[in-house]
Amino acid sequence: MTVQIAARTTGSPIINLSVFFAFVVITLFVVYKATNRNSTTSDYYAAGSAFTGVQNGIALSGDFLSAASFLGISGAIAVHGYDGFLYSVGWLVAWLVALLLVGERLRNTGRFTVGDVMAFRMKQRPVRAAAANSTLVITFFYMLAQMAGAGGLIALLLNVHSKSGQALIITGVGLVMVFYVLVGGMKGTTWVQIIKAGLLLICVTFMSVFLLGKFGFSFSAILDQAAQNSPLGGDLLNPGGWYGENAMDQLDFVSLALSLVLGISSLPHVLMRFYTVPDAKEARRSVVWCSWSMFIFYLSILIVGYGATALVGSDRIESAPGGENSAAPLLAFEIGGAMLLGIVSAVAFATILAVVAGLTLAASASFAHDVYANVIRRGKADPRSEIRVARLTALVIGFLAILGGIVTNGQNVAFLVSLALALAASANLPTILYTLFWKRFNTTGTLWSIYGGLVSGLVLIIFSPAISGSSTSVIKGVDFHWFPLTNPGLVSIPLSFLCGFLGTIFSKEPADPKKQAEMEVRSLTGIGSQA
Repeated sequence: MTVQIAARTTGSPIINLSVFFAFVVITLFVVYKATNRNSTTSDYYAAGSAFTGVQNGIALSGDFLSAASFLGISGAIAVHGYDGFLYSVGWLVAWLVALLLVGERLRNTGRFTVGDVMAFRMKQRPVRAAAANSTLVITFFYMLAQMAGAGGLIALLLNVHSKSGQALIITGVGLVMVFYVLVGGMKGTTWVQIIKAGLLLICVTFMSVFLLGKFGFSFSAILDQAAQNSPLGGDLLNPGGWYGENAMDQLDFVSLALSLVLGISSLPHVLMRFYTVPDAKEARRSVVWCSWSMFIFYLSILIVGYGATALVGSDRIESAPGGENSAAPLLAFEIGGAMLLGIVSAVAFATILAVVAGLTLAASASFAHDVYANVIRRGKADPRSEIRVARLTALVIGFLAILGGIVTNGQNVAFLVSLALALAASANLPTILYTLFWKRFNTTGTLWSIYGGLVSGLVLIIFSPAISGSSTSVIKGVDFHWFPLTNPGLVSIPLSFLCGFLGTIFSKEPADPKKQAEMEVRSLTGIGSQA
């Protein structure tokens, strides 16, 4: 009886794995063919700035449409309803910040990493070290979400319920994504992102059109059926299904929204993508194409989420391996059988592999370029040795991501990503904006802003209900939290702005007017951006 139930839930493991392995083989072949020897740092970190705005825009959407978007948000909508959908609204609006404030100027000012911009007119060594620390911490938190999603997805595909079995699966995911980075660099990783984004958009669009057709092209009919198939009933369509209606829950939601809207334009692996295009015009086109791709995706995921509740039911979703993250795969099996489940799961798995590869590349580039080349070797590193350090760093990061994914396995991936976004918005965004727009900003203000946002965000996360003290905490059975909000953004983001301001005001160190003037001209015109 148990075997029959498992078969009805996950379909044929042989079909699921066959489709998945076919994708891995194809993308590995593409990575190999698309990649040159990556003999220069520009090739390895920025693909020689050879991608068009259209290509990079699709890759940008692929970099961000991660397991959190496909698995986490569809599951959040299916189980929590309206509150789950608000995640996607925040992420879509966030691209306006990247388009209007960050993208073009960052592309013109830096070369490979966020540290290039932050340290442009500051003391190089301390600022680059701080930028690298920030990048590594943010990237690690973001990786946790992807690896947790991988564990839940393969657990569903193979009906693996044991923690040891899921840990073995997460290890396999980590090894494949490290291989992508070691072999492909930015060029190979970008092509994987483009392929993955295209498949993901086709997949969710097909599922949403099918669902609409099944319910007579009436979205209201889907909502009615979803409300009947959820313990929340009609409240599934109203605010409060996840965050409640008391003042503290609403404050927590404000904190979450602030992190979502401001965090995207601060993520290191997303910002690195602006260096893969030849000029600022293509950088702007990248954001426009990315925004439209994400608009189509999140419009479809709204239908997929509520459709999962209507056809599968939230109780069945929560009891499946992977919990909330299994909503989209279960819906695929419900409407298309084992073959569609295999395809959807392969796309979801490709999403995880590609995003984690991008994260690994960003973290390894930050350490090799900012720390090794500019702090340790004082700007005199040989390109080949720098690339070698980047690849060794990728191995270390992959190992840590595997361990972290095993610990966080079972958490909602969208929630875990929101913590990474809070850290990014706290440590990176205030520093980037001050650097680009405030003439008086200096090295002390930069360090205060980075470390003030990063440390406060980390401390508040550690002592929040996200880690302990609630039924959904990462660590069960203990309670050492004293910060009442699950997301620290409402406190840590303003604090970072304040730290940067006070550090600059109270520092006796003057800003460098010549470097500031050079940066202003370069950020606005692009003159010297290839230097």
